[in-house]
Amino acid sequence: MGDTFIRHIELLGYEKRFFPSQHYVYMFLVKWNDLSEKVIYRRFTEIYEFHKALKEMFPIESGDINIENRIIPHLPAPKWFDGQRSTENRQGTLAEYCYTLVNLPHKISRCLHVINFFKVRHDDMNPVTDSQIKKPEVFLLTKDSKKNPTDITGPIVLQTYRAIADYEKSSTSEMALKAGDMVDVVEKNENGWWFCQLKNKRGWVPAAYLEPLDGPDESEEQEPNYAGEVYVVQKSYTAVEEDELTLKEGDTIEVIHKLLDGWWVIRKEETTGYYPSMYLQKAGEVNTSVKSELRNRGAPPRRSTIRNVKSIHKQARKQISQEAYRRNSRKYKQNQRNMRGNSQNKANVIIEKNEPEDNKPKAQPAVPPRPSKDLILNRCTESTWRKIL
Repeated sequence: MGDTFIRHIELLGYEKRFFPSQHYVYMFLVKWNDLSEKVIYRRFTEIYEFHKALKEMFPIESGDINIENRIIPHLPAPKWFDGQRSTENRQGTLAEYCYTLVNLPHKISRCLHVINFFKVRHDDMNPVTDSQIKKPEVFLLTKDSKKNPTDITGPIVLQTYRAIADYEKSSTSEMALKAGDMVDVVEKNENGWWFCQLKNKRGWVPAAYLEPLDGPDESEEQEPNYAGEVYVVQKSYTAVEEDELTLKEGDTIEVIHKLLDGWWVIRKEETTGYYPSMYLQKAGEVNTSVKSELRNRGAPPRRSTIRNVKSIHKQARKQISQEAYRRNSRKYKQNQRNMRGNSQNKANVIIEKNEPEDNKPKAQPAVPPRPSKDLILNRCTESTWRKIL
């Protein structure tokens, strides 16, 4: 048993392939202890043979000696003919199997049999294809269906993007690009890293290096929200460009524009600037280990830092200057202050008009006139006479 081990295995979906004959393979995202992430492809027959060998290696834990001691999960045998329906219906069981497998005692989950089976093979990076036969159909699990993996999407037509400049990868989990390359996007992450495939290659690519084929403007990109969403800085960052912000871990800020390249426009008091979205977390959200590990990856490059950009679109991509962000942000905050001031004044006026009677000053009683001597002598007692006369 070596130092290498698997942290997590996630079922992404499956592919329907047509070469050398029609068959199905499951797609797994395997996360290793060195923080690398690899996508692998396995037929169910392979997975079942792996499972049988694992049970033979650990007969006690597989329940062969005493069923009560079983901790290795069950896995149904392959059917005589595995079609699309059985491939689809089996995903819930398979996702649960992988989750349980990784969380078994280390002597099982970190044994060489498990490590070697989930390692990247040559066929994972360079699957055997035939250019004369149509491309594989990809069926991805939706976010909701990961909670209920029996629900699966239909055949997905992956979006095709074009590389606007050369990109040299900096880790094995990334993919290098040449200007003009056409890539299919499998997953778009809001941190600015997109998982793409190009012919036989797959890997993470900075979204800033990609442009859609149908136009320069990203319809998926949200409009600025100057009201702001409260986020907390999870990792410090020192500004490199003039329009970026330097923040420390624990700082509270407001996000006013979420951009697809992973660099969001944020506001700290009266100051605005760019900050890597992967270092931010929405206020109130729980900090998971997966999010923490993602932050160890470097921030993706910004669109504005890419050199020798060659777009296929004549019209430039819509951009907002940093000065416009500052001006609009200040204007919004000033309007909010004015509205609060006006509402406070109106409230004061209402209070004055509806002031209760108890708070109004009461009229003082009139002092009665002093009685005359004759009146006192006629109506008062002798003791009163003596005090007054």
